[in-house]
Amino acid sequence: MNYLTCVAVLCVGSVWITNSAHAEIKVGDMMPDFELVGSDGVTYTAEKLNGKKAYVIAWFPKAFTGGCTKECKSMREFGDDLRKYDVSYFTGSVDAVSKNTDFAASLELDYPILSDVEKKLATKLGCLNDRGFTNRWTYYVGADGKVLYIDRTVKTETHGKDIAAKLEELGIPKR
Repeated sequence: MNYLTCVAVLCVGSVWITNSAHAEIKVGDMMPDFELVGSDGVTYTAEKLNGKKAYVIAWFPKAFTGGCTKECKSMREFGDDLRKYDVSYFTGSVDAVSKNTDFAASLELDYPILSDVEKKLATKLGCLNDRGFTNRWTYYVGADGKVLYIDRTVKTETHGKDIAAKLEELGIPKR
């Protein structure tokens, strides 16, 4: 009986540890530190972005797939609406930089795709799923580095327009 009790406690402890590894950041939390290379060849970090202006990272699961293509194209098509705001905006995935660079070029994107190849930021955010891809979630971060909103119900075809509407709702200053 003692042996079984110990095994049960160890199993429960394992489940707790596993679940805590998937903790999600919440609205009001500081954006975790990160260093990600964009499809434009620039390395973006929380340190460089925080304190300057608001920014948005729209995560997608996998480059060159249907939904991800629609989402990225929507953000390009509504770029004029997004650029009305004093905000930097990106898409992001765990694909290799070279794949995201090719994807961005194929769609003629006017904004960078960030690559989280080591899955560090996606893990910290809690948007990395059990299949090893990111969930289609969008993070809105204030100029102070605090998370303002997390959209977990992205509509791929209208995402660019939806982001602009959310920036307005959040009171992000216009340029």
